Amino acid sequence: MKQILKELYGTGILFFYYIKYFILIGWPILLYGLEYKPNIYMDILWVYCLALMTKDIIMKFVLKKKYCDIHCSKDKDK
Repeated sequence: MKQILKELYGTGILFFYYIKYFILIGWPILLYGLEYKPNIYMDILWVYCLALMTKDIIMKFVLKKKYCDIHCSKDKDK
């Protein structure tokens, strides 16, 4: 069970790392430019991607931290 959860978590990370840009830009274009019908699931996914993108911008430019600055230092101490 634990291995399945790790695989799902890893898949989610990869999915949102690469797809969030397409969703953030593409969904408004489809919704307003091409007149797609509103979809609550895509709206929720868009807001989630917006939150992830905001977190990335804050971590990179405001706090000036990288992923490895936070998590890799624990591995070096061992």
